[in-house]
Amino acid sequence: MASAENKESASPTAQMVAEVARTMRIQRGWTQEQEGQELGYSAAAVSAMETCAQPASDAMLVELERVLGNGTGIFLTARRYMRMERLPQQFQDYALLEQDAISLQLFAMNVVHGLFQTEAYARALIGGSFPPLSDERVEELVQLRMERTALFDRDPLPMIEVIIDEAVLRRVIGSKEIMREQLLHLVECARRRNVTLLVLPLDAGKYGEYAGERGEMNLLETPAHEHLVYLEPQDESLLISDPAKVSTYAQRYAKIRSQALGPRESLDLIMRLAGVKE
Repeated sequence: MASAENKESASPTAQMVAEVARTMRIQRGWTQEQEGQELGYSAAAVSAMETCAQPASDAMLVELERVLGNGTGIFLTARRYMRMERLPQQFQDYALLEQDAISLQLFAMNVVHGLFQTEAYARALIGGSFPPLSDERVEELVQLRMERTALFDRDPLPMIEVIIDEAVLRRVIGSKEIMREQLLHLVECARRRNVTLLVLPLDAGKYGEYAGERGEMNLLETPAHEHLVYLEPQDESLLISDPAKVSTYAQRYAKIRSQALGPRESLDLIMRLAGVKE
């Protein structure tokens, strides 16, 4: 709902969209009502967008590009950044890097990594988080998480490897039905040609070595072949670019990988936990 509060809290991208859209409308000599007719929105909706009382929705940005964009892609670019701005603050910088990454190496030891979550699993996880979120915010975050999965089919395809601690596979989130669906989804993900899925077994430390004790990590390679590490402990975020530190994390990841089951054994374990008979 449009409000004065929205005007005060509107993001920089929403403000930019409002100003550019208003300028383009005036250049065309259109009233807000005329532009609304072209967009398929009311004059009140156009006014709310231009004043940031109700920033442009994802759907409105698509229509703004069609009607006013002139092939520039400006509103589609804004659409990408406005999506990012709806993500939790600590995740925003990494989210843009993740979308463009040419390779990802991921270690998940608490819950299924966000890129691999089903909608039901994500909803149960986000809905049960603390502090509690409104139902509206839960749904927004779930949909944003689902949109991240477009990365799997991006052109060019990124190479993605994920190591999942076995405890994650055994920890029921939401319900047994939701968890089984999640396990089956992991099986499907593992069969993608650009995805490698490994399981770090519960007995990985039985001989006195356990490389995963320091927690989760995301290793990322950018299109410019820069290597970065992203950590997110307790709602904080840390993006590491120092080559020496990145090297240490990469070596630690390699050690975790050496203690994991192979791709075939990992897939067999997930299928058994899902109750699938070969």
